[in-house]
Amino acid sequence: MAETSTTTQKLLAEGLGTFVLVFFGCGAALISGGDYVATALAFGLTVLVMVYAFGRVSGGHFNPAISVGAALGGRMAWNEVVTYVAAQLAGALAAGLALFILMHGFPGYSAAGNMAQNSYGDAGTGFAWWAAFLLEMLLTAVFLWVVLAVTDTRNEHPVMAPLAIGLAYTMILLASIGATGGSANPARSIGVGVFAGTDAFVQLWLFILAPLLGGAIAGATYALMFGEGSEPVPGSGFNLPWPPSAAVAGHGAPDQYQAEWNQENPTVQAEAAAARSEPYTQAQQYTEAQLAGHEPIIENGWQWDPHSQEWIPAPQQQAQQHAPQQPQQAQPPAQQTWPDQGTHAHPEE
Repeated sequence: MAETSTTTQKLLAEGLGTFVLVFFGCGAALISGGDYVATALAFGLTVLVMVYAFGRVSGGHFNPAISVGAALGGRMAWNEVVTYVAAQLAGALAAGLALFILMHGFPGYSAAGNMAQNSYGDAGTGFAWWAAFLLEMLLTAVFLWVVLAVTDTRNEHPVMAPLAIGLAYTMILLASIGATGGSANPARSIGVGVFAGTDAFVQLWLFILAPLLGGAIAGATYALMFGEGSEPVPGSGFNLPWPPSAAVAGHGAPDQYQAEWNQENPTVQAEAAAARSEPYTQAQQYTEAQLAGHEPIIENGWQWDPHSQEWIPAPQQQAQQHAPQQPQQAQPPAQQTWPDQGTHAHPEE
């Protein structure tokens, strides 16, 4: 599949998408006074909209854990992960700074412990650190499995992928805001955590490490559990020896969003180009055989005409030479749809 976006365009998409995610999600948490449903919906709807908007450009990660999982899952090269994560962190920090400035528009506002930051233990929600770690790791792994599944080239409905991703993130936050503030995204945690005071900054390690580990687990296990829809791109994964599973029959070609998620693979590109440029039907075989000087193709009293590309009544002498032992009434060939291309007339067998 062809490259569609420059590196600069991808980084701008990742930075802007992450900015909007943190600004609207954390902003909703601050303005609503911590309302769980409003916050979860704000995050989920923002993910949905941003993936629809910029998914065709960069794949719409907006999350370092997703980028790491995508690389381990064979969907993107490792040398792109660093630049993606840098763009995501830049966007998240810009959003945190914007919220920090704007919230001071409220009289008496103090950012310390009041930036919609993630937290645990006595300095936060009261949730034990080990439980917070396991929860963030598990929820991020589930999120990545969903993301990898809906962006798989075998998915018959790629246009629905952003919707599934946005709803999955909403579901995750509804299950975790009361325990950790809901992260599953190191960029989201860092973006506001650095402005929320010492306690929030000290606790950032958990909301960086746990989501990254969860994303890595999902990326490393997706192909083992569900097979691969396409060959891993060069420079990704572990270069494991198992062969990719064949594409499921009847599934359509990947759309632009899937193309960015399953980035350029030379082998896949060559096979796709050959399939597009070399449609070869039985009718063409008939034509080539006759133009090459072979005997006319005659079946049941009908002869293939290589010029008009259709069956015509055969001359009587030739028809008798090719007639079956049991005489039967000649009938025009039946119309049959061939799997390679179009509808061509073909004699009954």
